[in-house]
Amino acid sequence: MEQKNTITWNSMISGYVKRREMSKARELFDRMPERDVVSWNLMISGYISCRGKGFLGEGRFLFDRMPKRDCVSWNTMISGYARNGRMDEALLLFDSMPERNVVSWNAMITGFLQNGDVARAIGLFQRMPERDSASLSALVSGLIQNGELDEAARVLLECGDRDDGREDLVHAYNTLIAGYGQRGRVEEARKVFDLIPFWCDEKEEGHQRLKRNIVSWNSMIMCYVKAGDTVSAREIFDQMTERDTFSWNTMISGYVQVSDMEEASKLFHLMPNPDTLSWNSMISGFARMSSLEVARTFFERMPQRNLYSWNSMIAGHEKNEDYEGAIKLFTQMQAEGEKPDGHTLSSVLSVCTGLVDLHLGMQIHQLVTKTVTPDVPINNSLITMYSRCGAISEARTTFDEMQLQKDVISWNAMIGGYASHGFAAEALELFGLMTRIRVHPTYITFIAVLNACVHAGLVDEGRQHFRSMVSEYGIMPRVEHFASLVDLLGRHGQLEEAMELINSMPCVPDKAVWGALLGACRVHNNVEFARVAAEALMRLEPESSAPYVLLHNMFADVGRWDDATKMRMMMDKNDVKKQTAYSWVDSSVS
Repeated sequence: MEQKNTITWNSMISGYVKRREMSKARELFDRMPERDVVSWNLMISGYISCRGKGFLGEGRFLFDRMPKRDCVSWNTMISGYARNGRMDEALLLFDSMPERNVVSWNAMITGFLQNGDVARAIGLFQRMPERDSASLSALVSGLIQNGELDEAARVLLECGDRDDGREDLVHAYNTLIAGYGQRGRVEEARKVFDLIPFWCDEKEEGHQRLKRNIVSWNSMIMCYVKAGDTVSAREIFDQMTERDTFSWNTMISGYVQVSDMEEASKLFHLMPNPDTLSWNSMISGFARMSSLEVARTFFERMPQRNLYSWNSMIAGHEKNEDYEGAIKLFTQMQAEGEKPDGHTLSSVLSVCTGLVDLHLGMQIHQLVTKTVTPDVPINNSLITMYSRCGAISEARTTFDEMQLQKDVISWNAMIGGYASHGFAAEALELFGLMTRIRVHPTYITFIAVLNACVHAGLVDEGRQHFRSMVSEYGIMPRVEHFASLVDLLGRHGQLEEAMELINSMPCVPDKAVWGALLGACRVHNNVEFARVAAEALMRLEPESSAPYVLLHNMFADVGRWDDATKMRMMMDKNDVKKQTAYSWVDSSVS
């Protein structure tokens, strides 16, 4: 009866320990009429499993007062010190142990690896009197986490040969395959995969127990899928004698990843029992390919939808600018009782931005406040939405409320919002603050900054920012930056400098660049540069009448009637129809 009583107490303590209710567990422990080693070990393991220096200290306090310790007591304390990075104390305990088992050695090796001490982990592993499968797997996993993949391969191959191809080594091989795959080293992963026998003869000596399991095959398929090599992944997939749901889903996601929805569909329809992940892969794939009707068919047919299914459909409609469809889906989602998460609300805020619907955006903001804790992406979406809708003060309020949570996208959204609505001083002031607190700008930042300079007419500042983009931040100018600077220079009559800038561009000037120059030439009545810009626009947009009409009118303004007539004739010859927005009498490029 006394033994049963101790077991009962231990069961109660175990329940509290599992729920991390250590104060209640300790109260029971202190009231126990008689304790056994299990009672002490339960309490120590409970304290060790809780985070915090105080809990570890309380565990050590009980450990030091144990009447009798077993290996579990010692190993628990060692693991606790190792988990908290206190390896010197863990080693002291390890060296003091009257008797060690393989778990003791594994705990120390894992501890050294978790704390980045690869050399001591390997040294301890080599000293082990005996090992189990966990020993090698722990070492291999730890070496991979520390970036020592080649050392992990060396240890695995050396120990694999020594251990005579034990079956339980396959886990370590699979870990190494996955490790190489995560770092894009597919060839090395394949070499390790090929070292594991495809099959084994149970009567054969040597590698009779080590053979590939389904995880080996799946890991190798995943390596190829991550690298975008669906051909090699499919070869492995087709060789499998047994597949699980993960095998099918990995292969399908590989095709989705490279936008081969035809092969993804074929495989999906061959799959014995598609799960929710399978259906979602097809929905997201077709949505990304702008095949919204096909995505909707899969969405309607799937046996059970989850939040990811709804999010994929809503995001697909938003990306394809079907804003009305996205809103209908969001409304249907709520009607069916599915609660939105941050991804849902971020997509719907992007819909509000696309519609430039401030009222709807404010409603979604209220929903954000009620349903989720706004994270950085949601706040960025709010800033963008308010900025696009012209509610700059609300955008700035959201920006300021983020405090230290801002990322570069937050800064870009706010600076861009100011710039696009003509608040150049505020945009440039915010950019100055951004650089002072050492947030590294991106190419998008400088598009907004240069646009702000255009609105404010700050030619010198625009030149300076353009130069600093390259010299200080290592950002190579894109065509958008050139277009802004050409616009800035052109508006202020610096047409020769603008033309020199265009001629120096490392990329091909687009219609925005030539359009900016042509508009400036119209304002400043520079016919020759206007001809160059107009001819470039004619090549880029042969169906547009704007450059023909504008150049015709410029020729007419200066009395060059022959050239004006040639423009009309060239337009007729090229079968270009004059757009109603442009007049032969007067026109401009906006």
